[in-house]
Amino acid sequence: MMKSFTLLLLRLSTGLLLVIWGLVKINAADTAIGISDKYYGGILSAEALQMPLGIAQVILGLLVCVGLLRKFVLPVQAVVLGLGLAAIWQYIADPMGLYILDEKSRNVLFFPSLSVFAATLAQLAFKQDDTWSLDVVLASKKG
Repeated sequence: MMKSFTLLLLRLSTGLLLVIWGLVKINAADTAIGISDKYYGGILSAEALQMPLGIAQVILGLLVCVGLLRKFVLPVQAVVLGLGLAAIWQYIADPMGLYILDEKSRNVLFFPSLSVFAATLAQLAFKQDDTWSLDVVLASKKG
């Protein structure tokens, strides 16, 4: 029971993070573009991308939260969060600004991105133990 609860909590926390960032893209495109420009090299900064990316991210996050289509959704979540983590690697490798970054460019607030990515990997590793997911509920009613 504790493992199921923990996996549910991991799904909710990582899924809601995706929902929140998706809503930022939908409702505050300028903010999303500013973050992309500043921290992610402007890769996804085109204004025309914000709405479709935001909608896709909200849908992905909601599917993660309820545990539906986990076979497909969890790997996509891992790719999305993994690419986000890779883009800010210097903040993970040097959160205190001791050797890669400096005092002005350091940002310890990015360090939890590593934990979020690890939570995603744990969801993938223990998917079969995630008994409180919609996938499991639907499968039990089916057969």
